[in-house]
Amino acid sequence: MINAQSIVSKLNLSAAMLALTLAAVTHTGIAATQASNADTTVATSIQQMQQTRHKTISVNGVKVFYREAGPSDAPTILLLHGFPTSSHMFRNLIPALAGTYHVIAPDYPGFGNSEQPPMDKFDYSFDNLAILVEAFVDQLGIDRYSLYLMDYGAPIGFRLAAKHPERVQSLIVQNGNAYDEGLREFWEPIRVYWNNPTPENAKPLAGFISPDGVKWQYTHGVRDVEKISPDNWNVDLRHLTREGNAEIQLALFYDYRNNVPHYPAWQAYFRKHQPPTLIVWGKNDDIFPAAGAHPYKRDLRNLEFYLLDTGHFALEEDGQLIARRIRSFLQSRVASR
Repeated sequence: MINAQSIVSKLNLSAAMLALTLAAVTHTGIAATQASNADTTVATSIQQMQQTRHKTISVNGVKVFYREAGPSDAPTILLLHGFPTSSHMFRNLIPALAGTYHVIAPDYPGFGNSEQPPMDKFDYSFDNLAILVEAFVDQLGIDRYSLYLMDYGAPIGFRLAAKHPERVQSLIVQNGNAYDEGLREFWEPIRVYWNNPTPENAKPLAGFISPDGVKWQYTHGVRDVEKISPDNWNVDLRHLTREGNAEIQLALFYDYRNNVPHYPAWQAYFRKHQPPTLIVWGKNDDIFPAAGAHPYKRDLRNLEFYLLDTGHFALEEDGQLIARRIRSFLQSRVASR
């Protein structure tokens, strides 16, 4: 005979177990949802930090455009561009580094998206560009940084480093010269102009800012021309063809002669302070050939040295490799947050 009370007890027990099971499943689902939401929030935050922001500030009365990405409390990398380009050359490198580092890349006056003051209002010299970049960094409140130096960025950045060695955590040099050995055949017509700055001697230099001349700087010495975006020279030509810009570029060509006497002082800075240095150099560059890279070995002991099978703008063809080299280099030599 079936015991009704026993059946009721079993049904109550089953209901209780079902309720507990449902509660556990609900709790697990809520926890999983909360974890998923937290992961999404973290991922979104990281993505936002890595995303490049495009800003403009007034420095010494000049509107300076710059790109910025990465957490503000992370070690800073100051990216200084070369000729004839702008911070556009770092458009891919910035997000590749911004997950771990605070990355800043300004455009010099007369370049990229920065203001182009007339020559009677602004001294287009490397001394003055270094003064402006120093004021730019001070205005942003950055007192420690690694320097990425390329082409024109080298004489600007080395001025900062020699003046404030305590601020420099490391150097990353990519086709940026500090030795007489690095000024070879390409520089002959420029040397002629240095020695005798006449309109006749200036004519050959106009080719450097022509469409073909700018394109050549990006494509010469590369492994695969089809990998080099024409956006590069088209973006550069936007500022190079501004009214009055040709005169600015000629003034900087002429003033470059004043960088050469600084070489001994910069080399003395290397020997005395021994900043950790990474060389990532496009060895097929005719403007700053590999002959200008090797002398760094004489003066720097804490050095990583890589010659890459590409041209002047090495980031265009070997950007991912350079980013990996930089991350590995900084991880071992510059303290993280």
